[in-house]
Amino acid sequence: MIIGRCRIELDLPGVHSLKQKRSVLKGLIARIHREFNVTCAEVDLNDAWGSAALGVAVISNAAPHAERVLERVVYWVERNRPDLYIVDYNIEIVF
Repeated sequence: MIIGRCRIELDLPGVHSLKQKRSVLKGLIARIHREFNVTCAEVDLNDAWGSAALGVAVISNAAPHAERVLERVVYWVERNRPDLYIVDYNIEIVF
């Protein structure tokens, strides 16, 4: 069993309250889960209005597959959510 995990740090311009932030992230997390069949959750920066850190995880039987799925998630966020900026991301494969 191979576990792929990715931490994506986001800048959320135009978000001025935790309520707005949760609204943006709730839709984003649901869409990532639906599009890629991965687990996704806010994992850090919970009290910062303009920033968020998402954790994405996938289980696979092949490391290259897990890495490709996570790279596609990052690319999808960059391409389909131009209102959000990816500050940094890190992909890790655990054997």
